[in-house]
Amino acid sequence: MASTLRRTLPILAGVAFGLLLGLLLGRPDPGPGDAGAGYARAVARAAPAVVNIYTERAVAPRTHPYCVLPRFREFCEQLPRRVEGSLGSGVIVRPDGHVLTNNHVIADADRIRVALADGREAPAEVVGTDPVTDLAVLRVDLPGLAVAEPAPPEALRVGDVVLAIGNAFGFEQTVSQGIVSALGRYDIFANPYEAFIQTDAAVNPGNSGGALVDVEGRLVGLNTLIFSRSGGYQGIGFAIPARLALEVLDEIVARGEVVRGWLGVEVDLAAPAADGLTVAAVAPGGPAERAGLRPGDVIRSVDGAPVESAREVVQRIAMLEPGRPVVLGLERGDRSLSVTAEVGRRPSGS
Repeated sequence: MASTLRRTLPILAGVAFGLLLGLLLGRPDPGPGDAGAGYARAVARAAPAVVNIYTERAVAPRTHPYCVLPRFREFCEQLPRRVEGSLGSGVIVRPDGHVLTNNHVIADADRIRVALADGREAPAEVVGTDPVTDLAVLRVDLPGLAVAEPAPPEALRVGDVVLAIGNAFGFEQTVSQGIVSALGRYDIFANPYEAFIQTDAAVNPGNSGGALVDVEGRLVGLNTLIFSRSGGYQGIGFAIPARLALEVLDEIVARGEVVRGWLGVEVDLAAPAADGLTVAAVAPGGPAERAGLRPGDVIRSVDGAPVESAREVVQRIAMLEPGRPVVLGLERGDRSLSVTAEVGRRPSGS
């Protein structure tokens, strides 16, 4: 037995020496999804496509009560206008310079300036906005732009690690890390197109419009708002899914605006759909009324597909081109029937 131990100890010592040598020399560089690698590769991949946005707007000066008097009116009109500045973030999503950001970042701005991670700066023009989803599309005229790569929508899960990159408090290219706390959050802005990603990555003023990326550095969302009692980070942030943001961008680039289908039917968005969706009201002169829908009708299907929820139905109709026919399966009292409505154009801002 002693001889066996004598033979084993050099082997163990050799293994220990090999482990120590490996620690001293370093191990092979792990892949981007390896937690031991940190998130440097993901940031290096994503950060060049994240921009800092600075806006300015002229604001009328606060006027003195005397300015209402005729003798002082001309003088007051010559007072210089104040310039207010604000900051936010954006993500380059096309090599031709199209940038996604939040509408509230650039709303009412007279001047928009974009700063890239590589140090370049350029003025930005507004291509279009969609206040309903709080999204805006800008364009910068610069060569050699890095572009964010979107992650597959189905790849994101609750509990996945995510990174928020943006211009937090004006500290350019700030990175924070957290997890996905929930998917499909709604009733934040009270519109039917919401499906926010909730995260506990630190998101602060200036992060709006910046990138939320996975551990591969792929874009999963645009950071949009925070829940806070103090105005700063308190562990709950919300991001618009990249899929929705890119769909809005495609519409704005193609048409200059987002056009959504509409039937003019009011149902309870929070009501369960197990027994169909009960029509509460019908817009006068709208597509549903012209098709013969009445309050009290129960919508069972849309183009043959069973309804899953009021929110899902509204989103499905919104994706349809105005002028297209859609078949609704209904229950009216003890009768089953179907009606065909011509999809209209959803009123602006709704």
